Amino acid sequence: MDYGITLTEIETARENISGTVVRTPTVPSLSLTRHAGVPVSLKLEHTQVTGSFKLRGAANALASLSEAARTKGVVAVSTGNHGRAVAHAAKVAGVKAVICLSELVPANKVDAIRALGAEVHITGRSQDEAEKEAMRLEREGMTFISPFDHKDVIAGQGTLGLEMLEDMPEVKNVVVPLSGGGLLSGIALAIKARRPDVRLIGVTMSRGAAMYESLKAGHPVEVEEVESLADPWAAGLAWRTAIPSRSCVIWWSAACWSRKTSLPKRSPTLIAKSSRSSKVEQRPV
Repeated sequence: MDYGITLTEIETARENISGTVVRTPTVPSLSLTRHAGVPVSLKLEHTQVTGSFKLRGAANALASLSEAARTKGVVAVSTGNHGRAVAHAAKVAGVKAVICLSELVPANKVDAIRALGAEVHITGRSQDEAEKEAMRLEREGMTFISPFDHKDVIAGQGTLGLEMLEDMPEVKNVVVPLSGGGLLSGIALAIKARRPDVRLIGVTMSRGAAMYESLKAGHPVEVEEVESLADPWAAGLAWRTAIPSRSCVIWWSAACWSRKTSLPKRSPTLIAKSSRSSKVEQRPV
């Protein structure tokens, strides 16, 4: 099936971002392995210079700009991590960046974006409201870089999938955070192209689960965004999943890990979505 993004484009993205993005390690987790009863490894994306995987997509999007687009600058909407990534990639590329945020974005992330030289616009109490400001700037000529709905961003995030397979060719399950879907889409495309037997699992928060509600409805659905420990996902709780399987890789966000969230013996709802399938499974594990 043609999704508009190919494995070749993900491989090209890896070349595009090689000077900006670190190839992060995949390391075994003794505590999660003991908890899950199967080998579990972590992909340490919090070791990126901006603290999250978002730099992959942002760096690829900046590298793919035309000269005319570079001159006019870029605009992004973010809960913090994507904005910081775009600000950093734009600074490296010598391109003007404006980052639109909602009032719910933590002050430390706002400060970090400003420290990178980006112009910050704070609007409303949701990412959707902040996006309206970004769309206004796009109409004025800037290039909009979506945190998830952007071909070059998805290809950049897909480079994680390439690295996971190289580090753990025997992997059976890959667990990925699910918010807007850009990360899961890129990783799923990269992994399924080489290992169609691997199970991809997207985990989202129970409070304000926009993607889950949208997939159920068959169209985009707005949900209320509330303050949360998992602010990179806009709402909800951080990692609390256990996947009973033969082996597993978990992409791990610095924002989630730093909250010191525990992994209980009984995990809450897990949202599972295989590649681009329209079927979403909601079940306790």
